[in-house]
Amino acid sequence: MARRRGIMSEGLKWEIAKELGVADVVQREGFGGVSSRACGMMVHKAIEIAERSLAQQRR
Repeated sequence: MARRRGIMSEGLKWEIAKELGVADVVQREGFGGVSSRACGMMVHKAIEIAERSLAQQRR
C-alpha cells in the first residue's frame, strides 16, 4: 500500500516540535521516534493553528 502524502509541511512540523520540546528527539530519530503522546499533542496544536487560520480568513 502506498504512503499518503502528508498534509502538514515539514516547516510546520518542526515549528510545532520545537514549541512542544521534542525537536531534539526528531533531530536524533526522525518523527518516527516521537512518542504517541507527543504526536497527539502535535496534531492537537496543528488543528488549533488551522482553526485560527480559518477564523482569520472568514473575517
